[in-house]
Amino acid sequence: MIKRFFDIIFSLFSLLFFFWLVLITWLLAAIDTHTVGIFIQERIGQFGTPFKIYKLRTIQVLPALGNPRISKIGKFLRNYKLDELPQLFNVLRGEMSIVGPRPDLPGYYDLLDGENRKILELKPGLTSIASLKYSKEEYVLEKQLTPVIYNDCIVFPDKVQLNLDYYYQRSFWGDIGIILKTIWFVFFRKN
Repeated sequence: MIKRFFDIIFSLFSLLFFFWLVLITWLLAAIDTHTVGIFIQERIGQFGTPFKIYKLRTIQVLPALGNPRISKIGKFLRNYKLDELPQLFNVLRGEMSIVGPRPDLPGYYDLLDGENRKILELKPGLTSIASLKYSKEEYVLEKQLTPVIYNDCIVFPDKVQLNLDYYYQRSFWGDIGIILKTIWFVFFRKN
């Protein structure tokens, strides 16, 4: 109950305070990618229920030959996690929480079994210890010979363990700590 109240207050305050930033980044994403600027994708939510997640589009739909898939502005948005701002609407709708396991594509969390399925009892979050540890996951994976195998055998099992640890140790003050680490990480880390 306290967590949901906090999620509503935090996301409302963030949307009101950063409305101008959401609007500007959305317009930049739309212009840069030649799309509507919003990316909607199915993810796995609490209890394994699918939901639609909102993100700012950072990838070119049809990149020209020799041009990178990630747009110039998209790279900036991803670096500072600004592409995640629309997920505050997912939090307001009750589909996500501020802190919790990041929602994954179908075929991962929904296929967990045994004790690992406890992760699905949690609402997915905007941030987590696992998302901080793997904030540069796409760059790590692109350096692998077999990125999907590396993800499935190394990265995903580690995320599951980190999220299971969170399940057993979660608390209001622990969530505040994760939020503060996320803010520090986004604004003060070295690239």
